[in-house]
Formats: sequence, C-alpha cells, structure tokens
Amino acid sequence: MRPLPTPSQTVGPFFHGGLLREGLNVLVRPQTVGERIRIEGVVTDGDGRPVSDAMVELWQANAHGRYHHPADRRPLPLDPTFTGFGRCGTDDAGRYWFETIRPGPVPADGQGMQAPHMNVAVFARGLLDHLTTRLYFEDDPAIHHDPVLQRVPAARRRTLLARRLPAEGRPVYRFDIVLQGPDETVFFEF
Repeated sequence: MRPLPTPSQTVGPFFHGGLLREGLNVLVRPQTVGERIRIEGVVTDGDGRPVSDAMVELWQANAHGRYHHPADRRPLPLDPTFTGFGRCGTDDAGRYWFETIRPGPVPADGQGMQAPHMNVAVFARGLLDHLTTRLYFEDDPAIHHDPVLQRVPAARRRTLLARRLPAEGRPVYRFDIVLQGPDETVFFEF
C-alpha cells in the first residue's frame, strides 16, 4: 500500500485555544535593547466585520537588524533578551496588540538594505493555510527604497504601512489586516 497525502483542511475553530498562551504578545523584557513600540490593529473579513478568533504572529529582527535564528550569522549583536517572535489572538472586536521594539534594517538579497519591517502571519477559521504579509512603518524614509515594497503596486502599498498614532509615552502603530475585498491587505506567497 502506497501512502497518499491527506486532503487539505481549513484551519479549524480550535487552533485559537491550542496555540495561544498569555504573554506571547509581549516580546520585550526590561533589558531588551531598542526603541519600545506598541503594534495594534484589527483583523476584519471582506465585509468589514471583525474576525474574533484569528491569530496573528509577528517575526522581526532585533534593534541591530539581526534575526534570532541560526541562519543569521552576520556579525551583528544578538540580544539574548529578544527572540523577535510573538503571537496574539484577536478578541471579540477582532483586536490584537504587541509590545515590541522597532526593528533595525536587514540586508536584501544583493539589493542593498530593506527598510525596517516585521513579518506577519495570520491564521483564521476558513483559511486553507495561513497568510503572510509585512508591516512597514509609514514614518520611516527607508520605505521609499525597500526592494520588496517597491514591487507592490503603488496603490496597494498603503495596506502594508503601519500608521503612527498620537500617543504619549512609547510610540503606537496601527496595522489593520483585511482578509478580503477592495482594501485587502497585500499577502505574499513564499
């Protein structure tokens, strides 16, 4: 008997409870190097309704632009207090948030440097697979030269830009994720 792959299944309604733990959305400790920021947003469906049981993952470089990953062997400081990975479920209003640091720039494959950004994965009921996108900071001048962002049609780039909100204390950036429709967030295939 030859083994066959099983058919694809949509992400079920129970992943939310099995993969989330309190505190996974706080990526920083008091010793973590870098500018503290808060990322917050809402996940909505194609009709603009909040998705109350989505899960958002964040993966980013540290303040020096180095990833906490064995494949990143560049001679940049590795902050032992910062893994660069976080996970957050959405609440009844589709809201999520992260406490983290502003990442440093990372090199592009033979194309100079990429603008500081965060890699974002979204899991939601009904999807066959998770969605991946990027979060850039609207107030960073490096976004105008980022080789990945420049490949996105100009009219759609705004869906990848986190807006800085007026706030006292640490900077707060708003990054809403739209799963479908005319304002759909740009998602990438890898």
